[in-house]
Amino acid sequence: MTLNEYQALALTTLNPALSRQETLLNGIMGLCGEAGEAIDLMKKHLHQGHALDREALLRELGDVAWYLAETAWALDASLEEVCQGNIDKLRRRYPEGFSREKSLHREAE
Repeated sequence: MTLNEYQALALTTLNPALSRQETLLNGIMGLCGEAGEAIDLMKKHLHQGHALDREALLRELGDVAWYLAETAWALDASLEEVCQGNIDKLRRRYPEGFSREKSLHREAE
């Protein structure tokens, strides 16, 4: 499955009653909420003695992907466009791969 195929399938479960603006807000809020659920799993693992729940973390990543697909759609963008833009930025930032020095002393983009 390509990223754009995933996005199209995910969007079949989008709430059709929401405006584009409401969809954007829902997507951003959902991204934040699901990222919070992922960090909560790590907190439990690192600080409360729980085993790392890989399956639960993968489910949260799936939820992040859904909200990312929704947010991109609300901005009239495909997931492939979003991901390609990120790769392009990283290639400019780290043309030879990650460098601690470049990370510490990089210009804002």
